[in-house]
Amino acid sequence: MVNASIRYGARIRKQYAAVQKEKNAQYKCPSCGKIKVRRVSTGVWKCSHCGKVYAGGAYTFTTPAGEAAVRTIAALSAQKQAA
Repeated sequence: MVNASIRYGARIRKQYAAVQKEKNAQYKCPSCGKIKVRRVSTGVWKCSHCGKVYAGGAYTFTTPAGEAAVRTIAALSAQKQAA
């Protein structure tokens, strides 16, 4: 459903619909593994199963920069354990 206040162009309506879909979706909780993480407010996400609160993106649970940071930390910890 596209907001009625978004007018004058299919492209902006499609972008708005995509953002709303990501914002209102449920995501997998890293702690308990359930698909119960929902957006509480801008950048704040909460799992309704285990109650943990996460900081994330404004409209998505993870951001590309956050995913890159997780990969870098994992690689560095694996490198440190190997040495």
